[in-house]
Amino acid sequence: MDVGSGGAAAGRLAHGAAVGDVLDVEDPEAWLALDQGVRADGWYYPPDVTPRWEQARGGRALTAALRGSEPLGAPLLVLALCHRDGRIRERALTEADRHPVVLPLVVVRCADWVGPVRDRARARLAQDIDEGTAVALAPLALRIGRRHRGAFAVDLIGDVLRRAPRERLLPLFAHTDRAVRRFAYRIAVEERRLSPVELARTAARDEDIVVRNLCAEAALAAVAPDAYEDVLEPLLVARDPRARSVGVTALRRAGRPERAERFLADRSALVRACARYVVRQAGGDPSAWYRERCAEAGDPAVPPAAVIGLAECGERADAELLWPLTAHPVAAVRARAVAGLRALDVTDVPRLAALLDDPAPGVVREVTQALTPSARALDVERLTRGLDPGRPRHVRVSAFRLLSAHDGLVRLRAAVALLDDPDEKVRHWARQSVQRWRPTADVPPGTAEVGELLDRGRHLFSAYVLARRKWEAGLSA
Repeated sequence: MDVGSGGAAAGRLAHGAAVGDVLDVEDPEAWLALDQGVRADGWYYPPDVTPRWEQARGGRALTAALRGSEPLGAPLLVLALCHRDGRIRERALTEADRHPVVLPLVVVRCADWVGPVRDRARARLAQDIDEGTAVALAPLALRIGRRHRGAFAVDLIGDVLRRAPRERLLPLFAHTDRAVRRFAYRIAVEERRLSPVELARTAARDEDIVVRNLCAEAALAAVAPDAYEDVLEPLLVARDPRARSVGVTALRRAGRPERAERFLADRSALVRACARYVVRQAGGDPSAWYRERCAEAGDPAVPPAAVIGLAECGERADAELLWPLTAHPVAAVRARAVAGLRALDVTDVPRLAALLDDPAPGVVREVTQALTPSARALDVERLTRGLDPGRPRHVRVSAFRLLSAHDGLVRLRAAVALLDDPDEKVRHWARQSVQRWRPTADVPPGTAEVGELLDRGRHLFSAYVLARRKWEAGLSA
Protein backbone atom coordinates (compact mmCIF):
# COMPACT_ATOMS: atom_id res chain seq x y z
CA MET A 1 0.00 0.00 0.00
CA ASP A 2 1.35 3.46 -0.94
CA VAL A 3 0.48 6.87 0.45
CA GLY A 4 -2.31 7.36 -2.11
CA SER A 5 -3.86 4.05 -1.13
CA GLY A 6 -3.51 5.05 2.51
CA GLY A 7 -5.52 8.20 1.83
CA ALA A 8 -8.19 6.15 0.09
CA ALA A 9 -8.29 3.78 3.06
CA ALA A 10 -8.77 6.77 5.37
CA GLY A 11 -11.80 7.83 3.34
CA ARG A 12 -13.37 4.38 3.69
CA LEU A 13 -12.73 4.39 7.43
CA ALA A 14 -14.36 7.82 7.68
CA HIS A 15 -17.47 6.33 6.11
CA GLY A 16 -17.60 3.55 8.69
CA ALA A 17 -15.75 0.65 7.01
CA ALA A 18 -14.21 -1.91 9.36
CA VAL A 19 -10.45 -1.67 9.85
CA GLY A 20 -9.87 -5.26 8.73
CA ASP A 21 -11.80 -4.62 5.51
CA VAL A 22 -9.75 -1.55 4.63
CA LEU A 23 -6.19 -2.78 5.14
CA ASP A 24 -4.11 -5.84 5.89
CA VAL A 25 -3.61 -5.45 9.64
CA GLU A 26 -0.62 -7.81 9.59
CA ASP A 27 1.29 -5.77 6.99
CA PRO A 28 3.55 -3.10 8.54
CA GLU A 29 3.66 -1.14 5.29
CA ALA A 30 -0.14 -0.86 5.28
CA TRP A 31 -0.11 0.88 8.67
CA LEU A 32 2.67 3.25 7.65
CA ALA A 33 0.91 4.11 4.39
CA LEU A 34 -2.33 4.76 6.26
CA ASP A 35 -0.55 6.99 8.77
CA GLN A 36 0.90 9.09 5.95
CA GLY A 37 -2.18 8.90 3.77
CA VAL A 38 -4.52 10.29 6.42
CA ARG A 39 -2.42 13.45 6.72
CA ALA A 40 -1.63 13.70 3.01
CA ASP A 41 -5.26 13.59 1.89
CA GLY A 42 -6.20 17.24 2.38
CA TRP A 43 -4.83 17.65 5.87
CA TYR A 44 -2.77 20.77 5.41
CA TYR A 45 -5.39 23.46 5.09
CA PRO A 46 -6.18 26.94 6.52
CA PRO A 47 -8.17 27.04 9.80
CA ASP A 48 -11.38 28.02 8.03
CA VAL A 49 -11.24 25.10 5.57
CA THR A 50 -12.37 21.59 6.48
CA PRO A 51 -10.43 18.65 4.95
CA ARG A 52 -12.22 16.28 2.61
CA TRP A 53 -12.64 13.34 4.94
CA GLU A 54 -13.91 15.54 7.79
CA GLN A 55 -16.73 16.57 5.46
CA ALA A 56 -17.76 12.92 5.32
CA ARG A 57 -20.30 11.48 7.74
CA GLY A 58 -17.56 9.65 9.64
CA GLY A 59 -15.37 12.73 9.78
CA ARG A 60 -18.14 14.78 11.34
CA ALA A 61 -18.75 11.96 13.80
CA LEU A 62 -15.07 11.98 14.73
CA THR A 63 -15.08 15.72 15.31
CA ALA A 64 -18.19 15.46 17.46
CA ALA A 65 -16.83 12.50 19.39
CA LEU A 66 -13.55 14.24 20.12
CA ARG A 67 -15.42 17.24 21.46
CA GLY A 68 -17.59 15.10 23.67
CA SER A 69 -17.02 12.24 26.05
CA GLU A 70 -18.37 9.32 24.00
CA PRO A 71 -15.83 6.54 23.23
CA LEU A 72 -14.61 6.20 19.65
CA GLY A 73 -15.18 3.13 17.50
CA ALA A 74 -12.15 1.41 15.94
CA PRO A 75 -12.39 3.12 12.48
CA LEU A 76 -12.60 6.62 13.96
CA LEU A 77 -9.94 5.79 16.52
CA VAL A 78 -7.56 4.83 13.71
CA LEU A 79 -8.17 8.19 12.02
CA ALA A 80 -7.70 10.04 15.30
CA LEU A 81 -4.38 8.29 15.95
CA CYS A 82 -3.15 9.51 12.56
CA HIS A 83 -4.66 13.02 12.85
CA ARG A 84 -2.54 16.04 11.98
CA ASP A 85 -3.37 17.65 15.33
CA GLY A 86 -1.16 16.33 18.14
CA ARG A 87 -3.85 17.02 20.75
CA ILE A 88 -6.22 14.73 18.90
CA ARG A 89 -3.58 12.00 18.63
CA GLU A 90 -2.89 12.31 22.34
CA ARG A 91 -6.60 12.15 23.16
CA ALA A 92 -7.00 9.04 20.97
CA LEU A 93 -4.21 7.24 22.81
CA THR A 94 -6.30 7.26 25.98
CA GLU A 95 -8.75 4.91 24.25
CA ALA A 96 -6.25 2.71 22.42
CA ASP A 97 -6.56 -0.10 24.98
CA ARG A 98 -10.22 -0.56 24.04
CA HIS A 99 -9.35 -1.68 20.49
CA PRO A 100 -6.27 -3.95 20.25
CA VAL A 101 -6.41 -3.68 16.43
CA VAL A 102 -4.94 -0.15 16.67
CA LEU A 103 -1.87 -1.24 18.65
CA PRO A 104 0.37 -0.91 15.53
CA LEU A 105 -0.46 2.79 15.45
CA VAL A 106 0.57 3.06 19.10
CA VAL A 107 3.98 1.75 17.97
CA VAL A 108 4.06 4.43 15.26
CA ARG A 109 3.19 7.14 17.80
CA CYS A 110 6.10 6.02 20.00
CA ALA A 111 8.29 7.92 17.54
CA ASP A 112 5.87 10.88 17.26
CA TRP A 113 7.40 14.33 16.84
CA VAL A 114 5.15 15.73 19.61
CA GLY A 115 6.60 15.00 23.05
CA PRO A 116 3.32 14.44 25.02
CA VAL A 117 2.00 12.14 22.27
CA ARG A 118 5.24 10.21 22.23
CA ASP A 119 5.32 9.82 26.00
CA ARG A 120 1.71 8.66 26.24
CA ALA A 121 2.19 6.17 23.38
CA ARG A 122 5.26 4.69 25.04
CA ALA A 123 3.47 4.32 28.35
CA ARG A 124 0.52 2.67 26.57
CA LEU A 125 2.75 0.25 24.66
CA ALA A 126 4.70 -0.70 27.77
CA GLN A 127 1.42 -1.44 29.53
CA ASP A 128 -0.18 -3.46 26.73
CA ILE A 129 2.73 -5.45 25.34
CA ASP A 130 3.15 -9.18 25.92
CA GLU A 131 5.04 -11.96 24.16
CA GLY A 132 2.43 -12.47 21.46
CA THR A 133 2.06 -8.81 20.58
CA ALA A 134 5.84 -8.37 20.68
CA VAL A 135 6.21 -10.98 17.95
CA ALA A 136 3.38 -9.48 15.90
CA LEU A 137 4.66 -5.92 16.22
CA ALA A 138 8.37 -6.59 15.70
CA PRO A 139 8.34 -6.05 11.89
CA LEU A 140 6.61 -2.68 12.25
CA ALA A 141 8.77 -1.63 15.21
CA LEU A 142 11.94 -2.34 13.25
CA ARG A 143 10.75 -0.04 10.47
CA ILE A 144 9.88 2.68 12.99
CA GLY A 145 13.27 2.10 14.61
CA ARG A 146 14.96 3.70 11.61
CA ARG A 147 13.32 7.02 12.45
CA HIS A 148 14.53 9.70 14.82
CA ARG A 149 13.38 8.72 18.33
CA GLY A 150 12.28 5.35 16.95
CA ALA A 151 14.40 3.07 19.14
CA PHE A 152 11.98 2.83 22.07
CA ALA A 153 9.61 0.26 20.56
CA VAL A 154 12.48 -1.86 19.26
CA ASP A 155 14.17 -1.91 22.66
CA LEU A 156 10.92 -2.68 24.46
CA ILE A 157 10.03 -5.53 22.12
CA GLY A 158 13.59 -6.84 22.36
CA ASP A 159 13.38 -6.91 26.16
CA VAL A 160 10.09 -8.83 26.03
CA LEU A 161 11.40 -11.36 23.52
CA ARG A 162 14.60 -11.91 25.50
CA ARG A 163 12.45 -13.21 28.34
CA ALA A 164 10.24 -15.28 26.05
CA PRO A 165 10.76 -18.99 25.34
CA ARG A 166 12.41 -19.88 22.04
CA GLU A 167 9.09 -21.08 20.57
CA ARG A 168 7.95 -17.45 20.45
CA LEU A 169 10.86 -16.58 18.20
CA LEU A 170 10.18 -19.29 15.61
CA PRO A 171 7.82 -17.16 13.44
CA LEU A 172 10.47 -14.43 13.31
CA PHE A 173 13.19 -16.88 12.26
CA ALA A 174 11.14 -17.69 9.14
CA HIS A 175 10.03 -14.12 8.39
CA THR A 176 10.43 -12.89 4.81
CA ASP A 177 11.96 -9.59 5.98
CA ARG A 178 15.68 -10.10 6.54
CA ALA A 179 15.81 -7.28 9.12
CA VAL A 180 13.29 -9.22 11.23
CA ARG A 181 15.30 -12.43 10.93
CA ARG A 182 18.49 -10.63 11.92
CA PHE A 183 16.74 -9.13 14.95
CA ALA A 184 15.39 -12.50 16.03
CA TYR A 185 18.65 -14.37 15.58
CA ARG A 186 20.61 -11.72 17.48
CA ILE A 187 18.27 -12.22 20.42
CA ALA A 188 18.53 -15.99 20.08
CA VAL A 189 22.33 -15.82 20.08
CA GLU A 190 22.51 -13.40 23.00
CA GLU A 191 20.08 -15.42 25.11
CA ARG A 192 21.36 -18.82 23.92
CA ARG A 193 17.97 -19.91 22.67
CA LEU A 194 19.47 -22.15 19.94
CA SER A 195 21.90 -25.02 20.26
CA PRO A 196 25.26 -24.91 18.42
CA VAL A 197 23.97 -27.52 15.94
CA GLU A 198 20.86 -25.45 15.19
CA LEU A 199 23.01 -22.37 14.71
CA ALA A 200 25.31 -24.26 12.35
CA ARG A 201 22.39 -25.50 10.27
CA THR A 202 21.02 -21.96 10.03
CA ALA A 203 24.43 -20.70 8.94
CA ALA A 204 24.43 -23.32 6.20
CA ARG A 205 21.00 -22.59 4.76
CA ASP A 206 19.80 -19.04 5.53
CA GLU A 207 19.64 -16.68 2.56
CA ASP A 208 20.96 -13.63 4.41
CA ILE A 209 24.71 -13.24 4.78
CA VAL A 210 24.42 -11.37 8.09
CA VAL A 211 22.40 -14.19 9.63
CA ARG A 212 24.81 -16.78 8.23
CA ASN A 213 27.87 -15.04 9.67
CA LEU A 214 26.21 -14.42 13.02
CA CYS A 215 25.09 -18.01 13.42
CA ALA A 216 28.32 -19.57 12.16
CA GLU A 217 30.47 -17.66 14.63
CA ALA A 218 28.00 -18.19 17.47
CA ALA A 219 27.86 -21.94 16.79
CA LEU A 220 31.61 -22.33 17.17
CA ALA A 221 31.78 -20.05 20.20
CA ALA A 222 29.15 -22.09 22.03
CA VAL A 223 30.12 -25.64 21.06
CA ALA A 224 31.73 -28.00 23.55
CA PRO A 225 35.05 -29.64 22.52
CA ASP A 226 33.48 -33.10 22.33
CA ALA A 227 30.68 -31.93 20.00
CA TYR A 228 32.70 -30.26 17.27
CA GLU A 229 31.88 -32.92 14.70
CA ASP A 230 28.13 -32.28 14.80
CA VAL A 231 28.62 -28.53 14.40
CA LEU A 232 31.34 -28.61 11.76
CA GLU A 233 29.56 -30.88 9.29
CA PRO A 234 26.76 -28.42 8.39
CA LEU A 235 29.32 -25.62 8.06
CA LEU A 236 31.74 -27.56 5.89
CA VAL A 237 29.03 -28.49 3.38
CA ALA A 238 27.35 -25.06 3.37
CA ARG A 239 26.87 -23.29 0.05
CA ASP A 240 27.92 -19.97 1.55
CA PRO A 241 31.71 -19.47 1.36
CA ARG A 242 31.75 -17.51 4.61
CA ALA A 243 30.13 -20.39 6.52
CA ARG A 244 32.52 -22.90 4.95
CA SER A 245 35.51 -20.72 5.80
CA VAL A 246 34.44 -20.55 9.45
CA GLY A 247 34.11 -24.33 9.51
CA VAL A 248 37.48 -24.88 7.84
CA THR A 249 39.24 -22.52 10.23
CA ALA A 250 37.66 -24.36 13.17
CA LEU A 251 39.17 -27.68 12.01
CA ARG A 252 42.43 -26.68 13.68
CA ARG A 253 40.78 -26.05 17.03
CA ALA A 254 38.82 -29.28 16.64
CA GLY A 255 42.06 -31.24 16.22
CA ARG A 256 41.21 -32.26 12.63
CA PRO A 257 43.59 -30.14 10.49
CA GLU A 258 44.08 -32.96 7.99
CA ARG A 259 40.50 -32.43 6.78
CA ALA A 260 41.41 -28.91 5.65
CA GLU A 261 43.54 -30.30 2.83
CA ARG A 262 40.56 -31.10 0.62
CA PHE A 263 39.42 -27.48 0.88
CA LEU A 264 42.64 -26.25 -0.71
CA ALA A 265 40.81 -26.61 -4.03
CA ASP A 266 37.53 -25.06 -2.88
CA ARG A 267 35.76 -22.84 -5.42
CA SER A 268 35.95 -19.89 -3.01
CA ALA A 269 39.19 -17.92 -2.59
CA LEU A 270 38.25 -17.19 1.03
CA VAL A 271 37.85 -20.87 1.84
CA ARG A 272 41.12 -21.73 0.07
CA ALA A 273 42.96 -19.10 2.11
CA CYS A 274 41.54 -20.49 5.37
CA ALA A 275 42.47 -24.03 4.33
CA ARG A 276 46.04 -22.96 3.58
CA TYR A 277 46.28 -21.38 7.03
CA VAL A 278 45.11 -24.56 8.76
CA VAL A 279 47.42 -26.75 6.68
CA ARG A 280 50.42 -24.54 7.41
CA GLN A 281 49.65 -24.48 11.13
CA ALA A 282 49.67 -28.28 11.06
CA GLY A 283 53.09 -28.31 9.38
CA GLY A 284 51.91 -28.91 5.82
CA ASP A 285 52.94 -27.16 2.61
CA PRO A 286 49.97 -25.95 0.50
CA SER A 287 52.25 -24.89 -2.36
CA ALA A 288 53.63 -28.41 -2.71
CA TRP A 289 50.08 -29.79 -2.67
CA TYR A 290 49.09 -27.46 -5.51
CA ARG A 291 52.21 -28.18 -7.53
CA GLU A 292 51.60 -31.90 -7.32
CA ARG A 293 48.11 -31.52 -8.78
CA CYS A 294 49.15 -29.12 -11.51
CA ALA A 295 52.17 -31.12 -12.63
CA GLU A 296 50.19 -33.37 -15.01
CA ALA A 297 48.91 -30.97 -17.65
CA GLY A 298 46.98 -33.67 -19.48
CA ASP A 299 45.22 -35.07 -16.42
CA PRO A 300 41.46 -34.39 -16.88
CA ALA A 301 41.01 -34.60 -13.10
CA VAL A 302 43.02 -31.45 -12.36
CA PRO A 303 40.79 -29.33 -10.07
CA PRO A 304 40.34 -25.85 -11.60
CA ALA A 305 40.55 -24.22 -8.17
CA ALA A 306 43.90 -25.93 -7.54
CA VAL A 307 45.30 -24.09 -10.55
CA ILE A 308 44.39 -20.64 -9.25
CA GLY A 309 45.32 -21.78 -5.75
CA LEU A 310 48.88 -22.36 -6.91
CA ALA A 311 49.04 -18.79 -8.18
CA GLU A 312 47.63 -17.46 -4.90
CA CYS A 313 50.45 -18.90 -2.80
CA GLY A 314 53.14 -19.80 -5.33
CA GLU A 315 56.06 -18.01 -6.93
CA ARG A 316 56.69 -16.66 -10.42
CA ALA A 317 58.65 -19.83 -11.21
CA ASP A 318 55.35 -21.75 -10.89
CA ALA A 319 54.28 -20.20 -14.17
CA GLU A 320 56.10 -23.08 -15.85
CA LEU A 321 53.44 -25.39 -14.44
CA LEU A 322 50.60 -23.10 -15.50
CA TRP A 323 51.52 -22.53 -19.15
CA PRO A 324 50.87 -26.18 -20.19
CA LEU A 325 47.48 -25.98 -18.47
CA THR A 326 46.37 -23.25 -20.91
CA ALA A 327 45.93 -26.13 -23.39
CA HIS A 328 44.04 -28.38 -20.95
CA PRO A 329 40.91 -30.08 -22.35
CA VAL A 330 38.74 -28.61 -19.57
CA ALA A 331 37.81 -24.97 -20.20
CA ALA A 332 37.64 -24.08 -16.48
CA VAL A 333 41.23 -25.27 -16.02
CA ARG A 334 42.40 -23.20 -19.01
CA ALA A 335 40.66 -20.11 -17.66
CA ARG A 336 42.15 -20.55 -14.16
CA ALA A 337 45.60 -21.09 -15.68
CA VAL A 338 45.39 -17.75 -17.51
CA ALA A 339 44.08 -16.06 -14.36
CA GLY A 340 46.95 -17.60 -12.42
CA LEU A 341 49.52 -16.29 -14.86
CA ARG A 342 48.05 -12.82 -14.50
CA ALA A 343 48.12 -13.14 -10.69
CA LEU A 344 51.81 -14.07 -10.88
CA ASP A 345 52.39 -11.06 -13.17
CA VAL A 346 53.64 -13.28 -15.98
CA THR A 347 52.54 -11.94 -19.37
CA ASP A 348 53.88 -13.43 -22.58
CA VAL A 349 51.88 -11.42 -25.13
CA PRO A 350 52.34 -13.72 -28.17
CA ARG A 351 51.48 -16.89 -26.20
CA LEU A 352 48.42 -15.33 -24.61
CA ALA A 353 47.25 -13.77 -27.88
CA ALA A 354 47.08 -17.25 -29.38
CA LEU A 355 44.30 -18.02 -26.87
CA LEU A 356 41.99 -15.24 -28.07
CA ASP A 357 40.23 -17.69 -30.38
CA ASP A 358 39.52 -20.19 -27.59
CA PRO A 359 36.00 -21.62 -27.91
CA ALA A 360 35.29 -21.02 -24.19
CA PRO A 361 34.09 -17.49 -23.30
CA GLY A 362 35.61 -17.75 -19.81
CA VAL A 363 39.07 -18.39 -21.21
CA VAL A 364 38.86 -15.51 -23.69
CA ARG A 365 37.58 -13.22 -20.96
CA GLU A 366 40.63 -14.01 -18.77
CA VAL A 367 43.01 -13.64 -21.71
CA THR A 368 41.49 -10.27 -22.61
CA GLN A 369 41.91 -9.02 -19.06
CA ALA A 370 45.54 -10.17 -19.04
CA LEU A 371 46.31 -8.55 -22.41
CA THR A 372 44.50 -5.22 -21.96
CA PRO A 373 47.58 -3.43 -20.48
CA SER A 374 49.57 -4.63 -23.54
CA ALA A 375 46.78 -4.11 -26.10
CA ARG A 376 48.80 -1.70 -28.24
CA ALA A 377 51.39 -4.42 -28.84
CA LEU A 378 48.81 -6.70 -30.47
CA ASP A 379 48.16 -7.10 -34.19
CA VAL A 380 45.39 -4.60 -34.98
CA GLU A 381 44.41 -6.33 -38.23
CA ARG A 382 43.93 -9.64 -36.46
CA LEU A 383 41.82 -8.03 -33.75
CA THR A 384 39.75 -6.23 -36.41
CA ARG A 385 38.94 -9.58 -38.04
CA GLY A 386 37.55 -10.64 -34.66
CA LEU A 387 34.79 -8.00 -35.04
CA ASP A 388 33.22 -9.85 -37.96
CA PRO A 389 29.53 -10.66 -37.27
CA GLY A 390 30.22 -14.30 -38.05
CA ARG A 391 32.64 -14.66 -35.15
CA PRO A 392 31.35 -15.84 -31.74
CA ARG A 393 30.06 -13.13 -29.45
CA HIS A 394 32.81 -13.55 -26.86
CA VAL A 395 35.45 -13.14 -29.59
CA ARG A 396 33.80 -9.95 -30.86
CA VAL A 397 33.58 -8.53 -27.34
CA SER A 398 37.23 -9.38 -26.67
CA ALA A 399 38.39 -7.76 -29.91
CA PHE A 400 36.33 -4.65 -29.18
CA ARG A 401 37.75 -4.32 -25.66
CA LEU A 402 41.32 -4.66 -26.86
CA LEU A 403 40.84 -2.26 -29.78
CA SER A 404 39.13 0.21 -27.46
CA ALA A 405 42.37 0.34 -25.45
CA HIS A 406 43.92 2.14 -28.44
CA ASP A 407 43.57 5.82 -29.26
CA GLY A 408 42.34 7.65 -32.31
CA LEU A 409 41.17 5.94 -35.46
CA VAL A 410 41.67 2.38 -34.24
CA ARG A 411 39.13 2.87 -31.47
CA LEU A 412 36.66 4.73 -33.70
CA ARG A 413 36.87 2.10 -36.46
CA ALA A 414 36.18 -0.71 -33.95
CA ALA A 415 33.15 1.07 -32.49
CA VAL A 416 31.63 1.95 -35.88
CA ALA A 417 32.15 -1.62 -37.09
CA LEU A 418 29.89 -2.88 -34.28
CA LEU A 419 27.09 -0.33 -34.60
CA ASP A 420 24.96 -2.98 -36.32
CA ASP A 421 26.18 -5.97 -34.31
CA PRO A 422 23.61 -8.76 -33.86
CA ASP A 423 23.89 -8.50 -30.05
CA GLU A 424 22.00 -5.65 -28.39
CA LYS A 425 24.53 -5.12 -25.60
CA VAL A 426 27.45 -5.03 -28.00
CA ARG A 427 25.60 -2.45 -30.13
CA HIS A 428 24.98 -0.36 -27.01
CA TRP A 429 28.67 -0.42 -26.02
CA ALA A 430 29.69 0.49 -29.57
CA ARG A 431 27.27 3.40 -29.71
CA GLN A 432 28.51 4.74 -26.40
CA SER A 433 32.10 4.48 -27.65
CA VAL A 434 31.30 6.47 -30.79
CA GLN A 435 29.51 9.16 -28.79
CA ARG A 436 32.45 9.52 -26.40
CA TRP A 437 35.15 9.52 -29.08
CA ARG A 438 37.45 12.53 -29.39
CA PRO A 439 40.37 13.00 -31.80
CA THR A 440 43.77 12.44 -30.21
CA ALA A 441 47.26 13.61 -31.14
CA ASP A 442 47.84 10.65 -33.45
CA VAL A 443 44.91 11.66 -35.70
CA PRO A 444 46.10 14.28 -38.22
CA PRO A 445 43.65 17.20 -38.50
CA GLY A 446 41.44 16.94 -41.55
CA THR A 447 41.60 13.13 -41.83
CA ALA A 448 38.76 12.29 -44.23
CA GLU A 449 38.19 8.85 -42.75
CA VAL A 450 37.14 10.44 -39.46
CA GLY A 451 34.33 12.30 -41.22
CA GLU A 452 33.22 9.13 -43.01
CA LEU A 453 33.13 7.14 -39.76
CA LEU A 454 31.26 9.87 -37.89
CA ASP A 455 28.73 10.10 -40.73
CA ARG A 456 28.02 6.37 -40.35
CA GLY A 457 27.08 7.11 -36.74
CA ARG A 458 25.30 10.40 -37.41
CA HIS A 459 22.07 9.01 -35.94
CA LEU A 460 23.80 9.04 -32.54
CA PHE A 461 24.34 12.81 -32.54
CA SER A 462 22.36 15.98 -32.94
CA ALA A 463 23.32 18.09 -35.94
CA TYR A 464 25.16 20.52 -33.65
CA VAL A 465 27.17 17.83 -31.84
CA LEU A 466 28.11 16.07 -35.08
CA ALA A 467 29.35 19.36 -36.54
CA ARG A 468 31.27 20.00 -33.32
CA ARG A 469 32.97 16.59 -33.48
CA LYS A 470 34.03 17.18 -37.08
CA TRP A 471 35.30 20.65 -36.23
CA GLU A 472 37.41 19.13 -33.42
CA ALA A 473 38.91 16.73 -36.01
CA GLY A 474 39.74 19.62 -38.36
CA LEU A 475 36.89 18.89 -40.78
CA SER A 476 34.16 21.10 -42.09
CA ALA A 477 30.57 20.18 -41.29
